[in-house]
Amino acid sequence: MKNYELTYLISADLLEEEVKSLGEKIVSQIQEIGGILNETVSLPIKKSLAFPIKKEGSAHLATLSFQLYPEKLPDLEKGLKTESNILRYLILGKKIPKEVITIPAKKPRKIVKPKAELKEIEKKLEEILFQRLFNQSVANS
Repeated sequence: MKNYELTYLISADLLEEEVKSLGEKIVSQIQEIGGILNETVSLPIKKSLAFPIKKEGSAHLATLSFQLYPEKLPDLEKGLKTESNILRYLILGKKIPKEVITIPAKKPRKIVKPKAELKEIEKKLEEILFQRLFNQSVANS
């Protein structure tokens, strides 16, 4: 069995109950052809689309992870194509890593500026400000 992820868009015109029943129908379809769900099924989320699909500007977005034999995949696609309320779907093969390797995070370096440089900069700023104020007062007189 291989791991797959199914992402599909359901018409936004459907009621919440109809969306839920369609999701259950898809899950039962996967299980009927011998598929195994990897995780619990969450409710679809209503999203606005970047561009209209079948003249609809928003849709319910849902994702499922499951395991299925590759030769059964066309059967699933036939079932998805026959459902008129599914605007689009995408089935991706999913690789699950056997072992997760964690890399320790590096500590950020602290940048320390010498105090002498800061004092010099402050001194120059005071000189510039004093000079501008002096020039303005001379110009106004």
